[in-house]
Amino acid sequence: MSVAIQIPTPLRRFTDENGEVTVEAATVGEAMSALVERYDALRPHLYTEEGKLRSFVNLFKNDDDVRFLEREQTPLRDGDHLTIIPSIAGGAGQERRL
Repeated sequence: MSVAIQIPTPLRRFTDENGEVTVEAATVGEAMSALVERYDALRPHLYTEEGKLRSFVNLFKNDDDVRFLEREQTPLRDGDHLTIIPSIAGGAGQERRL
């Protein structure tokens, strides 16, 4: 099945500036494997050294968070879209009091 993976802007430097990459895959895990096989420099940004998807990497199949589906075993259909959304943390500092 042909699946389009949306690449977030901060990771595009590892995909030759491609914002979307099409792969052939039957599951989310297969799609992600195909992505990092094609763009190996992307691997450490998405996976741990043990080969597990990093906890701050969120994947959405169409509009559904795969954590609430079957995670990496989530089946894909031809034409599905995967979106990679890295969690971003930050702080606003102490609240200013007047």
